[in-house]
Amino acid sequence: MSPIKSSRRGFMKKAFGSAIATAAIPTILLGNDKRNVVELKATPIEKKKYDANNQVNVAVIGMGIMGHNNAETTVQIPGVKLVAVCDLYTGRLDHAKEIYGKDLFTTKNYKEILDRKDIDAVIIATSDHWHDHISIEAMNKGKHVYCEKPMVHHLDEGEAVIAAQKKTGKVFQVGSQRVSSIVTLKAKEIFESRIIGDLVLAETWNDRQGPNGAWQYSIPTDAQAGTVDWENFLGDAPKMPYDPVRFFRWRNYQDYGTAMAGDLFVHLFSALHTITSSKGPNRIYASGGLRYYKDGRDVPDVLTSIHDYPESDKHPAFNLQMRVNFVDGNHGAERVRLVGSEGIITVGWNSVKVDRSKTQKAPGYGGWDSFNTFTTTQQKEYEKWYKAKYPAEKPSIVEPGLEYKAPENYNADIDHHLSFYNGVREGKPIIEDALFSMRAAGPALASNKSYFEKRIINWDPENAKLIG
Repeated sequence: MSPIKSSRRGFMKKAFGSAIATAAIPTILLGNDKRNVVELKATPIEKKKYDANNQVNVAVIGMGIMGHNNAETTVQIPGVKLVAVCDLYTGRLDHAKEIYGKDLFTTKNYKEILDRKDIDAVIIATSDHWHDHISIEAMNKGKHVYCEKPMVHHLDEGEAVIAAQKKTGKVFQVGSQRVSSIVTLKAKEIFESRIIGDLVLAETWNDRQGPNGAWQYSIPTDAQAGTVDWENFLGDAPKMPYDPVRFFRWRNYQDYGTAMAGDLFVHLFSALHTITSSKGPNRIYASGGLRYYKDGRDVPDVLTSIHDYPESDKHPAFNLQMRVNFVDGNHGAERVRLVGSEGIITVGWNSVKVDRSKTQKAPGYGGWDSFNTFTTTQQKEYEKWYKAKYPAEKPSIVEPGLEYKAPENYNADIDHHLSFYNGVREGKPIIEDALFSMRAAGPALASNKSYFEKRIINWDPENAKLIG
């Protein structure tokens, strides 16, 4: 038996029971068409106590939405202590002390954090245009780095981050938490079982409806030049007068952010690459537009893209369709769907579903078909020829579907932060390291390049670099 068939048979036995492992078409469904639901098991946080010598001291640089979320998550990890935060808005520093205590060190200058010898790791949750600068500087200062996605602001910045990780040997992980999710890892197991046959198409989307989802974040009433360090925010971005809208809604501007592709395409690429063990596409084309949010932003609110994935030793060649729509009149939704020759895997944040429908080798005849246009004599001759060429297949027994769900209140952020600190403490391998992260960020940022330049972009997925 081939390894592929053996893998598929093994998964089928575990998922449905031994009878279904002999599935062939045509199909007989068992019972009512109801989905079988299995609850996934999450690994509980080990309640281990660490003394001061084994404690990981961490600081958060950038206390916006993701900075606060990362701080809240990271303090739940045993043996981790939040000792400092940095932000360029005074109100966020004050609020961090309200949450974590008056002894928390706060600063508007991230270099003060990197210079402290007692800080082991930093979480970088700044605007995108600071990611590579602070990541490289932090690793060179001996800090482990957890950096929010995307890893870089521009395509030519990835090589330096990868080199810094290699040179320093520091743990570096990007914050696309789905990479560590039990749902994503179950989807990977299912995909590798070959239960859906040959992958031919992937479809991914992350749609939203509402101003907050479209980055029209709240701006505090005390957002003035005295409470915001505008000059340090700008960094290597073009110089301009203080603008609270650009500071608090930076994702809307190319000078500081990477638009829909850098915010949301990266999540989808990271999940897809984890599931399929792919290194990425080699040909990218994107289209879209600014359809609704005419608020001064210079990035689209609808973006679609097509990606060609070359054959690898992990998967056949396939195509990817990707979409983000901030004007979704259907409340918004997010999915990754892998379409194969024998079924579909549908992955959400909290569940993964498998539906099987094997593509028949026999073409069939009748129905919406030219067979009915033949003469009566030719129809009889054709039927005789067809039955000789395509003998009737033995019906198979297939369950109608299978769904794996994460437990209630499961949080993939916890697993992702656990992965980071296991790397820091025990030297365990990091999946979403600098190279993996550039292989996700690269196609995303290349989608922006394609959109703005109105052309196809060629990409080297192995080395995570532009071609040409």
